[in-house]
Amino acid sequence: MADTHESPAAVTREALHAEGLGKRVPLPSGELTILDGVGFTIAKGEAVAIVGASGSGKSTLLSLLAGLDVPSHGSVRLDGGPLSALDEDGRAKVRGEKVGFVFQSFQLLPSLTALENVMLPLELRGDDDAEGPARAILGQVGLGERLGHYPRQLSGGEQQRVALARAFVTRPAVLFADEPTGNLDTHTGQAIVDLLFALNRESGTTLVLVTHDERLAARCDRILRLDSGRLVSA
Repeated sequence: MADTHESPAAVTREALHAEGLGKRVPLPSGELTILDGVGFTIAKGEAVAIVGASGSGKSTLLSLLAGLDVPSHGSVRLDGGPLSALDEDGRAKVRGEKVGFVFQSFQLLPSLTALENVMLPLELRGDDDAEGPARAILGQVGLGERLGHYPRQLSGGEQQRVALARAFVTRPAVLFADEPTGNLDTHTGQAIVDLLFALNRESGTTLVLVTHDERLAARCDRILRLDSGRLVSA
């Protein structure tokens, strides 16, 4: 586990710091431990994969790191600031300012066009110009001619390109990707992975990738491996 007394300089170099992180949920038969004593630090600009068997706690860990859920014990620091100690409004504010997401299921709003889906996080953040950056990044991911199309009019690969554009348009400090190729065929998934890493290099964003694909994990700088809720290698 990382030292709890980092110097100010060390804190400024970190993107994420988890300390003694645990998650327990009550069940009729007793308490279920999903995560237990997980701790690590991820540096700014680093690409890290979280791997493990189904049920090992990967998605729960991602939710805690992103402030979508709160730990039963332990703490998370994101971009140098406390996260898990904040209330839901505080965590939502941090996510809006510093975090991007890419999900297996794309999670595009069906009533919005590709352009509108990508503009949305900028509008929610209160940016004066949402359309310009959204158009630019959609062009960057090869969808400059599909701005007015709705998700139902796009292929799975195109929908995930929109999701990547939406994630990167805010230039987040940390990007969380949860099985980003899980719903795509092998060829399309490879193209999305290449695009994900290319965008990540260009933006300098810290990437935290949850995956069961060992080949995809191997493209990251480091692998965090979970087994039954415990970190077994980092």
